[in-house]
Amino acid sequence: MVKYMSHAENVEGTARRSALPDASFDAAWTSIKLADGVRERLVAQCLLALTVRQKLPFEAAPLHGLILLTGAPGTGKTTLSRGLANQVAKQLPSTKTVYIEVDPHALTSSSLGRSQQAVSKLFERTIPEMAMHGVAIVLLDELETLAVSRHKLSFDANPIDVHRATDAVLAGMDRLTREHRNVLLIGTTNFPKALDRAVISRADHIEEIGLPTDAARREIIQDALGSIGSVWKGARNLQSDVTRLASAANGLDGRRIRKEIFVAMASDIETAKDPGRLTVAQIEAAFRHAVKTQEELHK
Repeated sequence: MVKYMSHAENVEGTARRSALPDASFDAAWTSIKLADGVRERLVAQCLLALTVRQKLPFEAAPLHGLILLTGAPGTGKTTLSRGLANQVAKQLPSTKTVYIEVDPHALTSSSLGRSQQAVSKLFERTIPEMAMHGVAIVLLDELETLAVSRHKLSFDANPIDVHRATDAVLAGMDRLTREHRNVLLIGTTNFPKALDRAVISRADHIEEIGLPTDAARREIIQDALGSIGSVWKGARNLQSDVTRLASAANGLDGRRIRKEIFVAMASDIETAKDPGRLTVAQIEAAFRHAVKTQEELHK
């Protein structure tokens, strides 16, 4: 029987481990607003990777069991990945499913050889052991941290160890592909150009999570204002101006949109003391300032 560890008990290189489905993961699936069809496509791709690899040899179906989510920071890739893992588990009701979240920063080390050893242990021992009694869905967040592009590396800052760590990731993926076909990897990256080409080539499906569309911005703002209005009644009427606010938030990612609504609450001391006094003008001003700041940072 698999023992599900608490955060404090997690083995080296893992940040989280739990049995799925888990009701606490449900919000992760609905909070990220996506274009129509993206959610269904992601679940289908994950199920396909698990199903086909169980029945066909790699030579006939060259699937590595890796789904890769790319996109700018703040677009919700990590949150979406957690929700995706939970949805896949719901489609496998008769199968024990464990979720493993890898902490890439815990695997990197300045000591020569340590990164390679830690990564090898993760792929050769930790993940297979956790997948012994069913399906293991593994989140490799910020995958470029583990598998830096060897093509673009400068030979400074311990390059030999970095090369070896990337080699260990690739070897580990290949071993899981052939020997542990009940393992599904979900990788995320903010900087796909920094990710090693060989890792990208191993991805069965790549989904770019872009900035929210106008419809998605409306949903995000509606959701945030609905939560605020459930506590502070004075803010309930703000939802009638969602279209205007969504226009002002054009160019912001979902995380920044939510944050700026709370930034607007700090427009003055009285609103900070009573968020029910929040106005559309305050939110709109916060959005426009955030857009301007973002444009200046990217000049």
